[in-house]
Amino acid sequence: MHKPSEPSCQPCRAVIAGSGIYVPQKVLTNQDLANMVETSDEWICTRTGIKTRRVTTDCETTAKLATEAARNAIAQAGLTADQIDLIIVATVTPEMVFPSTACFVQEALGAANAWGFDLAGACSGFVYALYTAGQFIETRRVNNALVIGAETLTKITNWKDRSSCILFGDGAGAVVLRPSDDPSRGLLYSYMGMDGSGWQYLNCQAHGSRYPAFKPLDDPNLIYMSIQGREVYQLAVRRIVESVNRCMEACKLDIDQIDMLIPHQMNARIIESATKRLSLPAEKVFVNIDRYGNTSAASIPIALDECIRTGRIGPGSLVILVAFGAGLTWGANVLRL
Repeated sequence: MHKPSEPSCQPCRAVIAGSGIYVPQKVLTNQDLANMVETSDEWICTRTGIKTRRVTTDCETTAKLATEAARNAIAQAGLTADQIDLIIVATVTPEMVFPSTACFVQEALGAANAWGFDLAGACSGFVYALYTAGQFIETRRVNNALVIGAETLTKITNWKDRSSCILFGDGAGAVVLRPSDDPSRGLLYSYMGMDGSGWQYLNCQAHGSRYPAFKPLDDPNLIYMSIQGREVYQLAVRRIVESVNRCMEACKLDIDQIDMLIPHQMNARIIESATKRLSLPAEKVFVNIDRYGNTSAASIPIALDECIRTGRIGPGSLVILVAFGAGLTWGANVLRL
């Protein structure tokens, strides 16, 4: 049973104490997709930048991926599962309608002292969840927060639709947040946005209250994800640029002070267009969509962990995480590692 920490008037920052990822072993290549639908490696690479993506087996679920990523993050933080106070799982492919995926992760980890919940912010889910967990840390309501982005998007992918099935992959990434009294480190600022009028551009409509399980679907394809690529492209670029600029303005930063931009890995062309508008050099933008595809809420924590492990960023690095996704939702976090 979670016992809340005593509130304190002493300010603190939420710092990343550890990170970890987990991706399925199965790799789906562009050639594999060319054998399934009318497409080619060149067509996919040119339009998306994706070469391979990871795909779960029938036995691999969102909670399984989330749990393994969480174990790696907890170990890197030098903690044990019973020291975790809060678990937030950002996902749009939950273990089931209820209970939350966080419940399954808590049980699998043996995190007996944690409470938690899921957050459905789609591709923006991790930046939303990081900001949310940071509030609990900064107010000293919890000491150790586990923030996970985990998705099994290939389980709701229409493998007959060449415009969408080429995009998505499965995976999970996690970080552990802890308090720090150093005001120069940790989560420095977050900016969040939403526009519900754009829900139709990215969605998966079946089996919510609008299309309940007992009611036959007028269109059987509603069980799969739907994306309107052209509209999404333009909106994503604009909101990514806006989010980064708002962060820099709030933190009084110049673009050359940013050590690394880690965007949601939606599409390589979207990332390239946004970073050109921001005048960021390529070496300051982390991209791994070529190997994982679009993993929605998992993409940023996977990229963040890889960026740290490969030495692209380290202690003292100033990093901006930025995302755009279904909802429409968007947001960014400014971090000093």
